[in-house]
Amino acid sequence: MKLWQKAVGAIKDRNSIWLATLSRRTPYRHPDLEAAIIRATSHDGAKIDYNNARRVFEWIRTSPVYIKPLAWGLSARMEKTRSWVVALKGLMLIHGVFCCQIPSVQLIRRLPFDLSGFKDCHSSPSKTWGYDAFVRSYYAYLDQKSAFISSEAKKLKKGLKPPLLEELIKLQNWQSMLDTLLQVRPLDDNMKVGLVLEAMNNLVVEVFDVYSRICNGIAQILLKIYVSPTKAEASMALCVVQKAANQVEDLCQYFEVCKEMGVLKASECPKLEKIPEEDIKELELIINGSVNNDEKTKHCEVLKEEKMGNDNTMREGDDDDYNNKNNNNNNNGEEMNGIRRNGSNKRVLKTVITEKWEIFDGDCASRTALAGPLPSCSSSHLSIISIPNYKSELPDLITF
Repeated sequence: MKLWQKAVGAIKDRNSIWLATLSRRTPYRHPDLEAAIIRATSHDGAKIDYNNARRVFEWIRTSPVYIKPLAWGLSARMEKTRSWVVALKGLMLIHGVFCCQIPSVQLIRRLPFDLSGFKDCHSSPSKTWGYDAFVRSYYAYLDQKSAFISSEAKKLKKGLKPPLLEELIKLQNWQSMLDTLLQVRPLDDNMKVGLVLEAMNNLVVEVFDVYSRICNGIAQILLKIYVSPTKAEASMALCVVQKAANQVEDLCQYFEVCKEMGVLKASECPKLEKIPEEDIKELELIINGSVNNDEKTKHCEVLKEEKMGNDNTMREGDDDDYNNKNNNNNNNGEEMNGIRRNGSNKRVLKTVITEKWEIFDGDCASRTALAGPLPSCSSSHLSIISIPNYKSELPDLITF
């Protein structure tokens, strides 16, 4: 940047700060917050004012009242500027506000400014076309993310558990955002400047955050689909998994470009693991199986018939053993065959009349003498004891 451009930029920033301090404090205006925004988005491309950026984040965390002054001050700053340095610093500032994860930030909906057609007017287009494309793609991603966060916040307020189809649609939206995010990259070889590298550090962290959300969502959805699969859900999940497998390759290429540029965060990236092909094949089997429901029903019926046949065979074997035992008892002179099988595989009870008395356990207990003393009544449980019956002749007291 030339010396006269730096001087002009510094004068513009000083005038903007002076005008901001003269404004009255209203629900939409805050002079100190506007001054911090202007300092954080200065025209100086050689450095970034982190102190004033932190002041803006602290105001946002303090109270949701500062959301409206932030939106007003940042939109006024972005709509007037024709410098890619100011535009890029403003996008990095609003990106940091989103990373604060404050509920009030989720109500911003779309971004309060439009940079979709941004063009730098301080240099020739042959020198700034790469920066202009970088700003436009960065804005497209943040605008898409802001709208998505706002819609998800409204759904969470209802407190209802989303069905599986809505979770799949949410994953598709995250994948669409990742595609947009991967388009934010330097297109010109002369863009290896400090401000662009700092923005790329933030974008690498954002890429890993979005991709981790996608992976966690896929893991949860696959578990639900394996429990109760349907054709529509399985086919949509297959598209999501295949899309994620293709995005892994795009991520590897993106990180290679960042490493060649010298982005520090890219060198710290862990190794990406591809989605196993077994998960894709299982989803394909679920889809094919849900189509051929008749074949599934026939297969289940065959398994049930085989199981019933095995049960009948086991019952016949048990009945034969039982009949053999009864035949042995008949040979000894005892007719104790009380169970017989009919042709309908039903067991019928048969009454047998015999002159032989059967001795049960109760009779044996009644004939046994007590060997010890009676139990005391203080025992924890009551014991039923049968006392032996002794026969004795009563004396004749009437005859004289």
